[in-house]
Amino acid sequence: MLTITAVDAGAQTPTMPSTLRYGSGLLDVPVSSVLPHLHVTGTLSGFYSSIGQRAEVGETGVVTGYGPARSEWYTDASFAVGLRDRFETGVSIQSLGDEASGGNVWGLFGRVKLWEPVDQGLGLAVGGRWLTSPSFGDGGSYAPGRLGFPDERLRDDYTGMARGVGSELSLYAVATAYLRGFDGGPLPENDLSFTLGYGGGMFRSGGDLDFYAPDHTNGWFGGSALHLGLGPVSRLTLMVEHNGFDVNLGAQMDWDGIRVGAHYLGTNHAWPASGHVSEYQEPKFGFVVSAAICPREPGLRCRPRAMRRVEPDTIYIPPPPPDTVIVGLPEAPVVAEGEASSVCLSTGQNVDIRITAAGDTLVGDAGIALDDLRPVMEFAGSYAGDAFWYRDGRVIEFEGREYGQAEDTFPVDCRQILRVGIYEGVPVFATVSAVRPLSMLFIPVRPGVWRRYERGLR
Repeated sequence: MLTITAVDAGAQTPTMPSTLRYGSGLLDVPVSSVLPHLHVTGTLSGFYSSIGQRAEVGETGVVTGYGPARSEWYTDASFAVGLRDRFETGVSIQSLGDEASGGNVWGLFGRVKLWEPVDQGLGLAVGGRWLTSPSFGDGGSYAPGRLGFPDERLRDDYTGMARGVGSELSLYAVATAYLRGFDGGPLPENDLSFTLGYGGGMFRSGGDLDFYAPDHTNGWFGGSALHLGLGPVSRLTLMVEHNGFDVNLGAQMDWDGIRVGAHYLGTNHAWPASGHVSEYQEPKFGFVVSAAICPREPGLRCRPRAMRRVEPDTIYIPPPPPDTVIVGLPEAPVVAEGEASSVCLSTGQNVDIRITAAGDTLVGDAGIALDDLRPVMEFAGSYAGDAFWYRDGRVIEFEGREYGQAEDTFPVDCRQILRVGIYEGVPVFATVSAVRPLSMLFIPVRPGVWRRYERGLR
């Protein structure tokens, strides 16, 4: 038996890797996109640090001496979920232990997508990260550091200093440019993304401490990624970023939602002949493993996406499509006949069919009559046909704007539309050439049948 499946069109910008501690993004830098609706990621990351002697810091924040050498693995975990194709939120777990080692350090993070291009262009988002403070059981007031482990040298205040680290809350704004890469040549199909943002807290605090941040950018951060498509379910992302303090390099392989990566952190820090004295000023190697779960996909695994390579065109209207599904192989195959047509599903995929002169609908390579297969199978996707808001002709609100229902339904060609979001569980599409703010939306009513929603209609 043959079933019809489709790749979720999702958002149109490339699938972003999993950060080390804070959901989707680069290594330690957020981006403007968010996880698609109800997509969940779980991530485990770590890095190795080895220093010849460890700087000790007094009450004034100045290095007062040096302790013994230290070599250690540090590990972090995070969980993130996308909501309504517009929000991403999650929890970061950076330390679980007793007070002697800093206690439990965990936090919350979130990001709101303000703007995202339908295909390529500039996206904008705002977000924040909040972390609990380490506790060493001595009554002191400590702050979390950018590398994730509890550090008794990082304090909320120092004697004689105007301010301490103050990194518990990190608010930021970020812009990401999504561009199609270099088609043809030695590289496989690829996309590019460039990110620039500004934030406080973790992106800026600690700049007055020599052992923590001798070089910083006063809150500015940025990065770039090359997304290489290595197959229908695999993607390699190469990244470089500056998180406000460190230049980090990384690579992450995504195979059908299972992600494995390696990174080299702090490449801008020198290699002194006497050895390193601070974990924050040494290059470090590490790893990341992550799993992306998509409840609406076969096997619950998320297939990495890329930007479409379709030139804008007018909507193509084929002959009337069927209102249902399907595919199967009969015991006695028949010769396909009839006029070729296609059905555009709400998953963003065209399915080929044939319509005979008598009005019968044939599906599959062998041309099986649709009526012979009911109700064995149905087309994939979610549709608005039975929703109360669609039947009542209500005005819908999408991205803060109201859209009214046009009169006629019609078929479309999936190659000329892109999914831009979701409304009440039903995917929302626009034409490939559309720009935000969108003036027109396309809502799937049932397989092959669509309705237009426009701004200003009531």
